[in-house]
Amino acid sequence: MSGLNKGVGKIEVTLRWDPARAGAPAHDLDLVAGVFTADDPYGTPDYLVHFGSRSPDGTITLHRDSRTGQGFGYDEAMTLELERLAPRYTRVVVGVAIQQGGGRLTFADIINAAVRVREGYTDLLAHDFTEFAEARSATVVEFTREGTDGWSYRSLRQGFDADPREFAALLGAARA
Repeated sequence: MSGLNKGVGKIEVTLRWDPARAGAPAHDLDLVAGVFTADDPYGTPDYLVHFGSRSPDGTITLHRDSRTGQGFGYDEAMTLELERLAPRYTRVVVGVAIQQGGGRLTFADIINAAVRVREGYTDLLAHDFTEFAEARSATVVEFTREGTDGWSYRSLRQGFDADPREFAALLGAARA
């Protein structure tokens, strides 16, 4: 980025999927964000944002959480106000984990799952999870602070055979 480019600022990550077939346990997918410091950008997240939580400073919030996929379009949404994050934070990784309460589920078991990353009305990236058919969780996007040039983003598509708890510990190691 050039010094004149402010990078990305306020981002919305949304997730959709179809409900489970009749008689099957509900499918619950969750957005998860790991926030990393300059001292440990690929290690342990300084904090996580997921269902039932938000960032300590209110810059990252999960404001819609679906437990079934029922609804129209994108049912789960997370907002990231990157420009408001303290300077010590230099990396944010967002991913999706499938809750495993109804038995072992992979993305192949979830119908019409898709994720979209937007800034305002502009889609930055969107994809489904077909390339992670056998995974139980996957990273979606990585945001990195580029000094004074602001934040940049890139698709970070990596599948994991990990449940939500295991996945949270793997976010830091995710690389393209």
